[in-house]
Amino acid sequence: MKTVTLSTLQAYKRAGETFSCLTAYDASFAHAASAAGIDVLLVGDSLGMVLQGHSSTLPVTIDDICYHTRCAARGKGHSLLMVDLPFMSNATTERLLEDGAALMRAGAELVKVEGEAWMADGIRELTRRGVPVCAHLGLTPQTVYQLGGYKVQGREAEQAEKIINDAKVLAEAGASVILLECVPASLGKAVTEALDVPVIGIGAGPDTDGQILVMHDVLGVTHGRTPRFVKNFMADAHSIQGAFEQYHEAVKTRTFPALEHCF
Repeated sequence: MKTVTLSTLQAYKRAGETFSCLTAYDASFAHAASAAGIDVLLVGDSLGMVLQGHSSTLPVTIDDICYHTRCAARGKGHSLLMVDLPFMSNATTERLLEDGAALMRAGAELVKVEGEAWMADGIRELTRRGVPVCAHLGLTPQTVYQLGGYKVQGREAEQAEKIINDAKVLAEAGASVILLECVPASLGKAVTEALDVPVIGIGAGPDTDGQILVMHDVLGVTHGRTPRFVKNFMADAHSIQGAFEQYHEAVKTRTFPALEHCF
């Protein structure tokens, strides 16, 4: 399999082909996911919940993320490695640049940052220095307490319009990819059609350019309430590798997400 780069994702978008993304936190699972064809791996701050047992992503530190990035980078194979900037990395431009550099040195090939249009200046500063950025909009887990919980965003027309406009501003500022989480399918489609850069969705409907899930959800080891946008691909597979392959195929053929996974 050819190495996936940002140019690959752009080519997928131009061709109308979707691509698969999955979290990975160590070399073994990164290798298995890459061997299954997964295009993009994410070392997510979700590790705070699925690995460390926290109730949110907020306790995850830059050292935590760098450690798991180094591990996943050793097994990532052909996949593009995207990595989360943790809570408060965007507190100042100086800290944003320092943390972005730390992730790139650890093996990241694309860094993901949460924030709205106000992140435009920070994204410009990162991209000027060679750090490619994915901007995360919609439900942003690092602001979960401000949002009042893990709730669907963009249901109201005014909020939906703001998300579309924020996505345009961040793409114009240099974001190479936009990630949308927990928004109505109609909004996922609108943002995807409004942008020239690839859009990845998680709980954002079937029309985004790529789909991402947390690995533990794909394998059916979710703790607590299972989100609506999740599907357990392990249920019909005979191995972890098989579950990853089924997920990849379902994304590529646009059979996932189905209507029952959408808002």
